[in-house]
Amino acid sequence: METCGRPRVLITGADGLLGRNALKALKSDFDIYAIVHKSPVDPLQDVNYLILDLSEHWSISNLPNSIDIVIHLAQSSHFRNFPEKALDIFQVNVASTARLLDFAYRNRVKKFIFASSGGVYGSGRIAFDENAPIMPPEKLGYYLGSKLYGEILVNNYAKFMSVVVLRFFFMYGPGQKRSMLIPRLVDSIKAGVPITMEGKYGIKINPIHVSDATQALVRSLDFTESATINIGGPEVISLRKICDIIGNLLGTRPKYICKDSTPSDLIGDITAMREYLCAPRIRIAEGVKDLL
Repeated sequence: METCGRPRVLITGADGLLGRNALKALKSDFDIYAIVHKSPVDPLQDVNYLILDLSEHWSISNLPNSIDIVIHLAQSSHFRNFPEKALDIFQVNVASTARLLDFAYRNRVKKFIFASSGGVYGSGRIAFDENAPIMPPEKLGYYLGSKLYGEILVNNYAKFMSVVVLRFFFMYGPGQKRSMLIPRLVDSIKAGVPITMEGKYGIKINPIHVSDATQALVRSLDFTESATINIGGPEVISLRKICDIIGNLLGTRPKYICKDSTPSDLIGDITAMREYLCAPRIRIAEGVKDLL
């Protein structure tokens, strides 16, 4: 399955939303080693699958040698279940990141790409660029704290290899877990369940469709310097507007419960993404159709 002379890529979280799309985009140009939690139901041809549970103690001896690029997309599926699943979150988001970095260093990997979250900025009324202060650690919470700690670990290896941290903002797309934000909105509106939001319009965000996120990830493989880059969608849109669009596509009127509070916006400034990687194209009115 390996092709002589092609770069070899190790990718974690390969059975997740972004991971599945990344495999399809990369497998024609790279030898891919995809870490998955269990055997995929519909495996892709020309992909070397490695079954490995990152929530358990594992050794870098389980990984192939001579890897050129590591793409670490895996995150704990129990990110909402703190403190019950605190150790699972830590093992996947922190301990496994440390082991992968050690593997990358010992095997002279050229590039390490780490998937983080725009949530580390907290909330604010204006878009956050990559130089904006992050939320104080005591307010981050366990999951976002684990993502930030992963960033710190990754950036310490910038003297040994190119490291790229990608901070994703509300990624969505076909096949996404229905517990995530936009699929959850679709299902609630379908079922006639009221959407609770802060104020009349709710939070403003710039969600990114997985196809745009995948293109940014692929472009980051060619980025030669170490950097942290926000990955967000092309439009800033309120939660109510998203729901209205979904309702229009479904032919139903969403129900709302508006709390008497100020929305906590989370918007990523994507100037660097546009300049160094790619410009996102898919707007909510088009992208959300994949979830209906």
